[in-house]
Amino acid sequence: MLSIEFAKIKRSWIFPLIFIAPVLVIASGVASLSSYLTPEYTNAWAAMFIQSALVYAYYLLPLSMIVVCVMIAGRETQNNGMLKMLALPVSRAGMSLAKFGVVLTFLAMEIAVFFLVFLIAGMVAMQSKSVEEALPIGYLLGNCVKLFFTMLPATACMWAITVLFEKKIFSIGLNLFLVIPGLLAANTAAWVIYPYCYSGYLVSCSLHAFSSGGNTASFELFPFLPCAVTVFALALLVAVWRFGKKEMA
Repeated sequence: MLSIEFAKIKRSWIFPLIFIAPVLVIASGVASLSSYLTPEYTNAWAAMFIQSALVYAYYLLPLSMIVVCVMIAGRETQNNGMLKMLALPVSRAGMSLAKFGVVLTFLAMEIAVFFLVFLIAGMVAMQSKSVEEALPIGYLLGNCVKLFFTMLPATACMWAITVLFEKKIFSIGLNLFLVIPGLLAANTAAWVIYPYCYSGYLVSCSLHAFSSGGNTASFELFPFLPCAVTVFALALLVAVWRFGKKEMA
């Protein structure tokens, strides 16, 4: 089922889409910080990463995934595609999970693009400013992996909302409404129950730790992990339960 879902989107605009946000945010982030770089600058890689990832994690990555969800779900609403698909001898739950698997694949691909583009832009900036600092590959990879996992609950919510609302304008509008206050939610004690701010909060913790020169604002797994797992599971259950239900009524 996964191979079929990927075949459906083989020539779609989703693949070029996942390059737009990483390229834009890294080009602006690295360019704005590179003017301050000097040969004596320390922790340049961490500074460039946080500068690039902050807006990306709070807004551009979630916005990209909203579009991905809508585009994947939209392929089944054209020409009675959903009815044709439900006529096949496969379960609705399997279809929904397969499509969500495609969404997560694009999430991983976009973060991988972000990582690769950042490496290229960072190396160019470091060489142009004659900054000699070892490439902290573990730090960069670790943060990109964390970015992926902290985006899972929000992505599940986006997919569930896309399944619940057949009209694209409603699903896009509601998801946008939930993404926009992410930065505000991250600065309150309620951030742990607001999945749309998880990735941004992760980068904010890195920024606070970088600014203070220590780990005073490290990302705590508790109570984040229980809340994130619960939100992810509930959103995925709703998506599986509602997928194609209206067409079968």
